[in-house]
Amino acid sequence: MVRMSNTFIAFFNLITLLISIAAIGGSIWFSTHPASICQKVIQKPLLYIGLALFVVSLFGLIGSCCRVQFVLWIYLVVMFLFIIALMCFSVFAILVTNKGIGKAVSGRGYKEYRLGDYSNWLQMYVVNGTNWDKVKSCLVDAHVCSRLGGNPHETAADFDKRNLSPTESGCCKPPSYCGLEFKNATFWTVPKTGPAVPDSDCTAWSNDQSVLCYNCKSCKAGILAIFSYSRRLLAMINAGVLVFVIILYSIGCCALRNNRSSRYQRYKGYP
Repeated sequence: MVRMSNTFIAFFNLITLLISIAAIGGSIWFSTHPASICQKVIQKPLLYIGLALFVVSLFGLIGSCCRVQFVLWIYLVVMFLFIIALMCFSVFAILVTNKGIGKAVSGRGYKEYRLGDYSNWLQMYVVNGTNWDKVKSCLVDAHVCSRLGGNPHETAADFDKRNLSPTESGCCKPPSYCGLEFKNATFWTVPKTGPAVPDSDCTAWSNDQSVLCYNCKSCKAGILAIFSYSRRLLAMINAGVLVFVIILYSIGCCALRNNRSSRYQRYKGYP
């Protein structure tokens, strides 16, 4: 029973060590092989996370298997800081995603999204100019709008009944208030009198399938809507991870106490 805590810590950190090696290997593979924009975006974060996980897992293995008190102390301090950071992140994520909801459009099966409905932090740091170029490239590479144009016989009435995702609603069609004329799901024309309202999204729309409404504020709002919709799932995942890490931290404290007790017994001459 005395050795169980050390064994558990060693086993868990062996698994995380293997995961960190896989993450580092994946990052190196992305850097040495042709990759899409999306893959290049995750290359550096994957490398940094892998390296951090590798170092922490190594500390945990050395501290539990070799019973090196100083190293195990470092491991527990890092775990404690991670618990605090995870708590702060959970609260912060809920605060910045508690605003924003799709607006129902009369006579339509889908909702539309406005960028101003979302928190300033999300607008400033998630869909700003630099980040948006990367997100937009990912959307184009993923062909998120390709499924909308699959039915050449679809009418405007049929399209209005569709239940579109936030990304499809914001990025693959012009906002309904623009008053553009439907030709097919991803092809709309401007009336001779011009757009119904002088909004930048109405002029940003393009029938070029690599452009569409990817430069629209509604597209950015659609991406932020996904953040808001997933906040409940994110909160549940964070809560689960937090509980597990707290349990792991408690077991690590037991391992530290066991190591101290074992050293004390050897000092006193116990077998």
